Amino acid sequence: MAQTPDINETFLREVDENLRRDRLRDLFRDNLSLIIAAVVLFLAVAGGLIWWQQHKVDLAAQHGEQLSSIYRDIASGNVTTAPKQLDELSKSSSKAIRASAEFTSAAVDVQKDDNKSALEKYRALAADDSLPQAYRDAALVRQTAMEFDQLKPEEVIARLQPLASPGKPWFGSAGEMTGLALIKQGKNAEAGRLFASIAKDKDVPQTLRDRAVQIAGSLGVDASSALAPQAQ
Repeated sequence: MAQTPDINETFLREVDENLRRDRLRDLFRDNLSLIIAAVVLFLAVAGGLIWWQQHKVDLAAQHGEQLSSIYRDIASGNVTTAPKQLDELSKSSSKAIRASAEFTSAAVDVQKDDNKSALEKYRALAADDSLPQAYRDAALVRQTAMEFDQLKPEEVIARLQPLASPGKPWFGSAGEMTGLALIKQGKNAEAGRLFASIAKDKDVPQTLRDRAVQIAGSLGVDASSALAPQAQ
């Protein structure tokens, strides 16, 4: 009687690998045109994305140069062409350029005594959640400063509450308006403490710190030591 061949595990593994290799070869052979088309499409899309990203970088740099030129014109008193140029830049794909153009456009409106237009632009910037928070906060401060006399004290306080804390970038301006709103509410002690905090904050502009010392003093809070020169 003939013996059954000894089919060991190694032999079976080799047969399985050969079968998989043959199937893979057949798959490439039968679908070669589709595979080539897919590779070409992938390369085209990847190349297009790289070009578009570089195009956006180049365009943002160009817009930045245009914005700098506009700033120089405004500084020299030439604002004739600025509104149209800023309007074009406000459509930039760069969020920083777009926001800067809108801010500058609003500042030009203020310079031209067109406060209504400026206020509309600040409102739009503050409400634009596609912009970085820093730009929105700056717009909210400017908007509130322009509307301050028409707002109720509690509206000012509620609106600026996230910004009127020590360490916040807009603490000086937001804190000052919040303090004035507190005075309108008759909360002089609370307002005095807030102005004293402003006076002590080294990141607040010096003019605001000086004014904060004076207001705090008028409210019975001595913050003059905050401005005293430090001992060497």
